[in-house]
Amino acid sequence: MIAALNATLAALHPAIQVVVQAETALDRDFSATLYALTREAELAAVDWPDADKQRFCRQQFDAQHAHYRQHYPNAQFLLIEVDGLRAGRLYFEQTGKELRLMEITLVSSARNRGVGGAISHALLRHAHDAGIPMGLHVEPFNPARRLYERQGFREVETRGLYLYMTAEPPTA
Repeated sequence: MIAALNATLAALHPAIQVVVQAETALDRDFSATLYALTREAELAAVDWPDADKQRFCRQQFDAQHAHYRQHYPNAQFLLIEVDGLRAGRLYFEQTGKELRLMEITLVSSARNRGVGGAISHALLRHAHDAGIPMGLHVEPFNPARRLYERQGFREVETRGLYLYMTAEPPTA
């Protein structure tokens, strides 16, 4: 699966080298740092010392990771490299019924360069080649929502703070 995804990424985004590879236990600190980036704006308003914010983010990352492992037992936990540098993480699970995108997180220097769009497009192509829909959760205000809509995702329902969206495979 990783090789096929990398081949699709190379074809979709030839100007930038985007490669995914399996996340290892040695990569957990990098992934935790990425998670903390997603909470920066929220925690900027909290009057805590930086060390407390870091501990809180690590605790939340560990809880999220445990949740993903429990609820997505066959998930792929991948690191994203852009031009040879670690630039993000990609988590998804494919079953016989759906490819579920759990998360794409990129460092700020990799954002707005088409990397996330190429990754979601490559996964969407893979899901549709397998004849299954792709689903994801996104916050209503997340700018990625517009990208997903352009890629054919449609809102199915609201689940808590998130919109659940799917893109069905083309009909034959």
